[in-house]
Amino acid sequence: MDEALEFTTTDNVTAQDVAEVIAELEQYRERLVQETTETAKRAKLMRVNVTAKLEPELAKIDSALQELRNQQAALSASN
Repeated sequence: MDEALEFTTTDNVTAQDVAEVIAELEQYRERLVQETTETAKRAKLMRVNVTAKLEPELAKIDSALQELRNQQAALSASN
């Protein structure tokens, strides 16, 4: 199924469903930062370089989280 369609279809999505996805995405973001940082330390990579590589992915995650929070607010307001 097309992911864009999946995210924009809210017919059967509840605020609880969105909250669960938000929680999972927040956990993923935290794990990504933690594991990347630990791996970079073991590989003795410069933190600045690692952060520069990680920032675009974090920006995508943060954007998705904001969209989900907006969707959750809209769902909560409509109930």
